[in-house]
Amino acid sequence: MLSSCSSAFSLGYGYGCELLQTKRPSLVVSKSFKGLQFAVCKCSSTMAAQPSADPLLVQAAKGEKVHRPPAWMMRQAGRYMAAYRKLAGKHPSFRERSETTDLIVEISLQPWQSFQPDGVIIFSDILTPLPAIGIQFEIDETKGPIIASPISSEDGLKGLQKIDLSKVLFVGESLSLLRKEVGEKAAVLGFVGAPWTLATYIVEGGSTRTYTKIKRMSYEAPALLDALLSHIAEAIADYVVYQIQAGAQCIQIFDSWGGQLTPELWDRWSKPYIQKVVCSVKGQCPAVPLVLYANGNGGLLERMRETSVDVIGLDWTIDMLDGRRRLGDSISVQGNVDPAVLFAPKSAITEAINSVVQKAGDKGHILNLGHGVLVGTPEEHVAHFFEIARSISYENHDIYRSSQIASAALC
Repeated sequence: MLSSCSSAFSLGYGYGCELLQTKRPSLVVSKSFKGLQFAVCKCSSTMAAQPSADPLLVQAAKGEKVHRPPAWMMRQAGRYMAAYRKLAGKHPSFRERSETTDLIVEISLQPWQSFQPDGVIIFSDILTPLPAIGIQFEIDETKGPIIASPISSEDGLKGLQKIDLSKVLFVGESLSLLRKEVGEKAAVLGFVGAPWTLATYIVEGGSTRTYTKIKRMSYEAPALLDALLSHIAEAIADYVVYQIQAGAQCIQIFDSWGGQLTPELWDRWSKPYIQKVVCSVKGQCPAVPLVLYANGNGGLLERMRETSVDVIGLDWTIDMLDGRRRLGDSISVQGNVDPAVLFAPKSAITEAINSVVQKAGDKGHILNLGHGVLVGTPEEHVAHFFEIARSISYENHDIYRSSQIASAALC
């Protein structure tokens, strides 16, 4: 069995989670946030200190000593690849591509076959589990996601249900097949949306630039928003565990729109519900690292660390050296090359990689972009990114020697 989880047990959900050096989770008496009472879950985040047979990416996520930084890219499977565009031409529906096992596996493996990244992330969408909790949506090729019945009142909550994992079997099947295809040559990654980010779609009815409906709800109907976020958090925790049991060796949580909140409001409306997810997952699957990424997270780094995830993803607007200083070296980091650099000459790509790696240090760093691969990115430049990543060696006195040689050859 591919599961990395311990036997599951019931875990009460609270609004906060403190990961301590304990053997199993437990619930303690409530604490408060601005007068609201909530339970605090204490659960283990301890990783066994023994030789690891994990893929390189998982080792780095856990802060173990590795010989080079593992590398993968957000959106590494997608429209910039000719193979993907050809397949999309035959299967024009995004939901068909992201909800059909054979297509998911084929698309997920396209960058693996072309570039050999250290992580193979499942081709899916953060909205994929919504129908499994009673929220229907469609994808318009120009407008993006459209929620059939946005939630704006207490009545809207009545249609929510406990997540029905039988409706996302294609996700589990795909992850299992990816593990078989990749073996231990790379880590298989799953991912989910953070509760706040998912709630923005559910309340706004789709994509938005202003987030006025959900922000207004946070002031005028906080109990309603809390109930929605709590339901989403419980469902997403179950969904993460399901992905791990199916074969995912690392999970990334995307709080894509967390950066649209002020730091104080992120503390209130995003962080506690991410903590609920982390606490539940760590209680059942303590050995599987969790990555948290939020776009525009420069003002949130220290707060993101308080979620007790294993890795913080930095976007490209943060200097990696400053990010390391603010987070400390006891937590791993991911990122954070500017995606636009991949349009530059290869020598500039090499320089950008070397700069990030040098600033991140030789422990607990997963090399990635600071956001997803942009449409139109040259595939040969993506290939170059991974070639340079593989050429770096922490064991050399000058860890950039091979990269500098490669860069010089391009001049």
